[in-house]
Amino acid sequence: AAAAAAAADAAGDAAAAGSGPAELFAGMGVEDFFERSLGEWRSQRSSHNLAWAHFEQVESDVAIAPLEFEDEAVREVCERFGRDVKSAVYAVKMSWSGTSDWDEDEVLEGSTVLVVVKTDETSGELLRSEGYAETVPAVGKWQMEPNGTFVLVTPYDRASAEERIWFATPDLRMRVSMIRTQAGTGVLTASLSTEIRQKPKVK
Repeated sequence: AAAAAAAADAAGDAAAAGSGPAELFAGMGVEDFFERSLGEWRSQRSSHNLAWAHFEQVESDVAIAPLEFEDEAVREVCERFGRDVKSAVYAVKMSWSGTSDWDEDEVLEGSTVLVVVKTDETSGELLRSEGYAETVPAVGKWQMEPNGTFVLVTPYDRASAEERIWFATPDLRMRVSMIRTQAGTGVLTASLSTEIRQKPKVK
């Protein structure tokens, strides 16, 4: 309920400003996208496992922090995939801790290093120390759409992940994710996340 109220407040801020998402974030570059993503977020994810006909609700705290290109973790990721660290345009560490209604006693936590490499102004690669669909290092292909949506497709050994992330307001991110079969012909899981920026409390 609190997350829903915060989302409504964030959406109201955009309405009050008189601008929709297309006007606020159209033409946003990948560096700006990651810059806007820095900070602490409260995430609520609803996921459907189509193969097993299960529904899962996950609530998480997510922290996204910038990394210097000279950071050892950034260099290790670039070296693993044979990329020159000089080709990187942005790097972050993303950490998360949450719970699932499948098992409320289990804490879901982890972290990954993300390194952004450009092919051109609107597309490139995302190097990950730990993947989304499988907990192994992975390289995905990203693209920035004209309306400011970040699209990422990451192939794995047994499946592929497709993610679309966009800002509804500066403090509200939306994420749609699909895990597809390796051949790409079927969808195994589909999820929708709302991510609310956690602002420091006013004393």
